[in-house]
Amino acid sequence: MTDINTTIQNEIASQDVVVFMKGTPQFPMCGFSGQVVQILNYLGVPFKGVNVLDDMGVREGIKAFSNWPTIPQIYVKGEFVGGCDIAREMFQSGELQQFLSEKGVPVKSAA
Repeated sequence: MTDINTTIQNEIASQDVVVFMKGTPQFPMCGFSGQVVQILNYLGVPFKGVNVLDDMGVREGIKAFSNWPTIPQIYVKGEFVGGCDIAREMFQSGELQQFLSEKGVPVKSAA
């Protein structure tokens, strides 16, 4: 495993939900990253944001690591879930909430 893959693997293992994104959860730097942050915040899901703009190695490495060409990328308990479109579709259908609950990630119940 390359150094960048080790770095990425360590990030994914560091918390139950990890989002590789442009910017930070407090200040997303692209609309897609912002949408993912909004969804997870709405669900009350604690997550770690990894700003790919801080490290070009991570920015390019995560695409190869997941074999997924776009950012943001969401990992739950080490499992790649997808990007913004997939997260949004799963959220709208209720599938994301169910998936997170099944993985043991606390989710705020719908209001």
